[in-house]
Formats: sequence, C-alpha cells, structure tokens
Amino acid sequence: MATATPRQRRKDARPQELLDAALALFVEKGFAATRSEEIAARAGVAKGTLYRYYPSKDELFKAMVRDNLSVHIAESAAQAAQYEGSIAELLSQMMQAWWAKVGHGNAGVVCKIMMVEARNFPELARFYVDEVIAPSQNLVGGLIERGIRTGEFRAVPIEATVHMLIAPMLHMLLHEHSFGEVDSCHPTMTAEELLDAQMALLLHGLLVSPV
Repeated sequence: MATATPRQRRKDARPQELLDAALALFVEKGFAATRSEEIAARAGVAKGTLYRYYPSKDELFKAMVRDNLSVHIAESAAQAAQYEGSIAELLSQMMQAWWAKVGHGNAGVVCKIMMVEARNFPELARFYVDEVIAPSQNLVGGLIERGIRTGEFRAVPIEATVHMLIAPMLHMLLHEHSFGEVDSCHPTMTAEELLDAQMALLLHGLLVSPV
C-alpha cells in the first residue's frame, strides 16, 4: 500500500495551514486590515497558492466558519435528533458542550471576529447568519418546542427563550477573547459554573413542576 510522500503530506496540510495563518492575522490586525499576501507569507506560500485553495479572503473566512462552527452545530443537531431523554438535561449538556468546543480556542475567536466585522461586511454577515446563527437558533428553539409538546416545559415564547439561552454564552465568549488576557478582568467564577447557574434559573421557569 503506497504511503504519501512528504510533499503530498505537505500539500494535504496546506489548507489548514492557510486557515491558521489567516486566523492569527485576523486576531492581530482585524479582518479588514489583513491582506491576502500577508496570509500567504505567514503560511510560507506564494499568494497564488493561497488563491488556489481560497479564491478570496471572504472564501477563506467562510471556510474558517465552516471548520470551526458549522461542524459543531451539525454534530449537536444529529445528537439531539436521536436523544430520547429529558430535554432539560439535553439543553444543559448541550450548553456545556458548546462552551467546551466553541468558547475556547479558534471557534470562539471566529465568532468574535464576525461580531466585530459584520457591519462592514454585509455579505459575510448574511453568510454567518445562514451558516451559524439561524441553525443554532433553530436547534435550540426546536428543543424548547419539543419540551413544550411533550409536557416537560410550560408554554413559553420560544424565540425570546432562545435568546435568553444564547446571550450569556455570547457575553462570556466576548469577555474571554477581549479581556481574557487582562489580569484585572479575570472572572471570579468559571464559565461552567455560570452556565450551571443560568440553566438552573431558566429551567425552573420552564418546567411545569419545578424541582
């Protein structure tokens, strides 16, 4: 069985190397201020090589969103579709898992970049809404609706409840990737502890018979 040559392995790894280089520069300079040739140079390739994989900086950012965010939403949706237990427990597990996957690292950085740059790049903002925001809201909203339908939750305004669930996560994400390196701004509790408190408060308002 033939093994890949070092050249082939390098070629296979190149898309991820370009994404990593782009992300590092977007964090340092912002999306708008980063030029394609800078990304290519950071990745150690010619600008033509960058365009071979990603025809534009916008397409590169879209690939970054798909690799760091869309994949997690799809995984969560697949798990939720097969889940047969308590919706309250599933929501709690999903929020904790989402923070573990998205709150830290590249995924959280991508979220922050989009929130900062969206106003200046409406086409990318629309893409982000279609790829991340709408699927996330549909997933969480669908679970709340499911809980109401089965009698686990009382009837609540679904859209408002979705925002109540997601908003604290976005707040934590922005804090993590804006103030996280400032010593005086470290929170006195972990994100996991905050999520536990949020879910306990919200779910006691959702359950038909609070426990």
